Amino acid sequence: MHDNVLNIMTEEKKTFYIRSKVWIEDEDGNVVFGLGRMRILEAIERLGSINAAAKALKMGYRAIWGRITASEERLGKALLVRNIGGSSGGGSQLTPYAKSLMEKFRNLHRTVEIESDALFENVAVSGISPEHPIEKT
Repeated sequence: MHDNVLNIMTEEKKTFYIRSKVWIEDEDGNVVFGLGRMRILEAIERLGSINAAAKALKMGYRAIWGRITASEERLGKALLVRNIGGSSGGGSQLTPYAKSLMEKFRNLHRTVEIESDALFENVAVSGISPEHPIEKT
């Protein structure tokens, strides 16, 4: 995930990594979009249906359905075009809005990773060791 690995001098050589989670939430603290929903939409796009995505992600259909509809309600926009079953079996496709949201979120996530790595490198260069641990502020 991160190409930037830091070896910080301590009494014994240790490698530290910076990790962060990014998601979008509404003013009430409800998740609107994040990596989990991105994986769901990627699976639907690849496999063509919520049911196939649920199986591939080892999730229940209702769990996926619930997350998608919650995001759609909070965003006020459709993420999927759903085709009702029948002889062709139905299926779902991502809306142009969903594809745009995914691309913007990927860019946001990538930027956060790059900036986090740079900030961590600056902290590490200034010295993290058992004698000088990172202090919580």
